[in-house]
Amino acid sequence: MFVTVETAARTAPAAVIVAIDGPSGTGKSSTSKAVAAQLGLQYLDTGAQYRAITWWMLNNGIDVHDAEAVAAAADKPAIISGTDPRTPTITVDGADASGPIRTQQVTSAVSAVSAVPEVRARLTELQRTIARSAERGVVVEGRDIGTTVLPDADLKVFLTASAEARAARRSGELTGKEATDLAATREALVKRDAADSGRKTSPLAKAADADEVDTTELTLEQVVECVVTLVEKAARRAGQTA
Repeated sequence: MFVTVETAARTAPAAVIVAIDGPSGTGKSSTSKAVAAQLGLQYLDTGAQYRAITWWMLNNGIDVHDAEAVAAAADKPAIISGTDPRTPTITVDGADASGPIRTQQVTSAVSAVSAVPEVRARLTELQRTIARSAERGVVVEGRDIGTTVLPDADLKVFLTASAEARAARRSGELTGKEATDLAATREALVKRDAADSGRKTSPLAKAADADEVDTTELTLEQVVECVVTLVEKAARRAGQTA
């Protein structure tokens, strides 16, 4: 399980856009937040946005397995993402949704909602607007950032890890009975991978020009240092001051 890392701040590249993709349990969120904090960049968790719209659908009686119903409601909820990596926030129609979107009910439904093209189109537009208006630069994490949302990002990173390592990390984030069933956690992750990689619209995939980092045997500190170094190199290649 990855834990929070406190490290000395590095000099931030000027308005660099970093796309970090990968499946669940690779350390994507922990890495993205730590990299953004070290470099003084903003941070955007696109997965939280998909969870937020899923949570809204469930709360408003929308059948999440009815693609037409989900598509018809895709533009209704007002979703606002806070981009401070140390205290990221997300609200839906003005209500704090950071806790409710992490429930098992939302986790079980998010793949179905995320597969609806109208949902992806709405959130992709929102994500691009946030990223391109980030004056200090931004680290954007998700599953299709480098391939679809921000194909022109200054740096694309794809995090991977073995299914066993990912399940152990995710299980460690759970409490009570859920935390004891490692096999079930692994099965759920593999099922989610298949759903995300197999959807027709913006599937989970590594961009052709992305740097792949296998986090299976690495600590969070090592992963963060690796990505920070990649960001600094990308900034120099772009002629920016790192």
